[in-house]
Amino acid sequence: MSARVANPLSNDDIEVEVSVTLGTADLRVHQLLKLGRGAVVELDRDINDYVDIYANDVLIGHGEVVITEKETIGISVTDTNGK
Repeated sequence: MSARVANPLSNDDIEVEVSVTLGTADLRVHQLLKLGRGAVVELDRDINDYVDIYANDVLIGHGEVVITEKETIGISVTDTNGK
């Protein structure tokens, strides 16, 4: 006879860090040190390209940058890597 042990954690108890990458850029150290206020770093994506969505540093999907009703930046999920 086996006893079932209830899972002490529910989905409400699990924290996940979500981050979004707009793009990347490769800079040399001397270029990085020259950056100052107003400097522009060109990324490897176009303005209409998707952004990468990560959960705990794992790529889970892509999205588009949107402005929310509260005038904050948000992400509209366009696709996920879910099964």
